[in-house]
Amino acid sequence: MKHFFITLLMCSLFVGVGAFAQGTTKTDTLHVSGNCGTCKKKIESPFKHTDGVQSATWDKSTKLFIVEYDPTKITLDKIKEMIVAQGYDTEDLKASDEAYAKLPKCCRYRSGPHGE
Repeated sequence: MKHFFITLLMCSLFVGVGAFAQGTTKTDTLHVSGNCGTCKKKIESPFKHTDGVQSATWDKSTKLFIVEYDPTKITLDKIKEMIVAQGYDTEDLKASDEAYAKLPKCCRYRSGPHGE
């Protein structure tokens, strides 16, 4: 009987921890300017090894960036800052002119499809 209660307690603990871990994940969608496959790689690459980010995907046809993350480890504002640091604008933050100028010509989206 003692083993039964210990087993029951352990199972309850594991289920509770699993439910808590699932509750910390958040998904947000942002509009991020860009043009091509190179943009996709540059927008997504900083998030491949970022603590707290489970997934980050940008679609070049819709210009939507979908990020799944743990808000206790990284904020949405930090995610946006990482995007603009690569030279890409979000709906509410604009990349610096210096960061934008470093983009390859195919990735320049301001004033026309290739920054012209």
